[in-house]
Amino acid sequence: MKAHVIGGGLAGCEAAWQLAKRGIPVCLHEMRPIKMTPAHQTGNLAELVCSNSLKSLAQDSAPGQLKREMLALDSLIIRSGHEARVPAGQALAVDRERFSNAISQALLETNRVERLHGEVCNIPSFAELEAQNQIWIVATGPLTSDTLASQVKALAGGAERLHFYDAIAPVIDAESINMDSGFFADRWQKGEDGGDYLNLPLNEDEYNRFIDAVASAEKMPLHDFEDVKYFESCLPIEVMVERGRDTLRFGPMKPVGLTDPRTGRWPFANLQLRKENVDATMFSLVGFQTKMKWPEQRRVFGLIPGLESAEFLRFGSVHRNTYIKSPDALNEDLSFKSNPRVFLAGQITGVEGYTESAAIGLIAGRHAANKLQNKKRPNPPADSMMGALVNYITVGPLGDYAPMNANFGLLPAIPKVRGQGKKDRQAEKVSKAWASFQTWLN
Repeated sequence: MKAHVIGGGLAGCEAAWQLAKRGIPVCLHEMRPIKMTPAHQTGNLAELVCSNSLKSLAQDSAPGQLKREMLALDSLIIRSGHEARVPAGQALAVDRERFSNAISQALLETNRVERLHGEVCNIPSFAELEAQNQIWIVATGPLTSDTLASQVKALAGGAERLHFYDAIAPVIDAESINMDSGFFADRWQKGEDGGDYLNLPLNEDEYNRFIDAVASAEKMPLHDFEDVKYFESCLPIEVMVERGRDTLRFGPMKPVGLTDPRTGRWPFANLQLRKENVDATMFSLVGFQTKMKWPEQRRVFGLIPGLESAEFLRFGSVHRNTYIKSPDALNEDLSFKSNPRVFLAGQITGVEGYTESAAIGLIAGRHAANKLQNKKRPNPPADSMMGALVNYITVGPLGDYAPMNANFGLLPAIPKVRGQGKKDRQAEKVSKAWASFQTWLN
């Protein structure tokens, strides 16, 4: 009896953890650093390639409820996130290195997880896996190698392979930021020391100069054969600018709830920077994913007050994101219909986000363990946050299938009651989701 997990990202590590804690030996395959991806920089497990934030911890939010349910199922990813947490208001932002180390150490200490380096190019047939009492979990994420992607496509029944493009935000050396140009504050709090975000305000002229520079900047070219389908929650700023001059002011540069202590007013526009590590030596530009060429990033971002001499520790970039049409390809336990001994987990299933990917890895790991041990356990109920995500993957939406975050729209509707606002209905959804999840858990 053995499990093979392909991919050492968040979903793969979570799946390996769930298997190992149930006494099952695991071979964790990770091709890095022998073969790198266009976005990763190390061979470390659970390397975060985009933001260092796992989104909100607030229990009245969809991401917060998802984390709450995951912790109840002993999620390694969420537990390690708390261990490596850096200040970011209500968000669970982490020190990348500490986060990766915590996960690697926990897996090592199980004495059941063996890490294997090198690319997996072939997945055994159902007959082979049945004879050896093995299961495989594919958790290779949005940067699945072409060779393995062809195997996944075949498992999916030859369905058209889908993809879109994610854009990564830059990271800047804190010492190169002119802190006198900004102020620390969280949205809707007073502008004073102690806030988790560094805010760089812009007046109208500065904002318009920046917008003009973004619009005219040279972008990284894409191949003619690449059909770009961006995820709406992770748009490059250039794409947002193409939609209108004020799009950024109503998006990642919105000044709402941020009072500049030097003027006592909200600025015309505002850029927020988030701490990337515990020591606050690195800051990332919140919501500033970009596909500009690297010299252009240095020039254009240098127009923002406070970033005139910014030193980039990581430039923004665009990378491919691959996922399959899961409702057509997967059983309700996340195994392939064509080979029930092979499971799919993480972002490649069609969820979007760190926490969501890890959540699907958790569920896949539990189902895989049950199959090996001849047990059966249903998915979390569809009116819980985890169950709603799994339901979206395996049943699908009414319209076209596209990547999905954890959100209140996945949960059953709450009838409108006179005098009850949106926040009240969301709170009721959270309460019902948690009650339903606890009933299932017990």
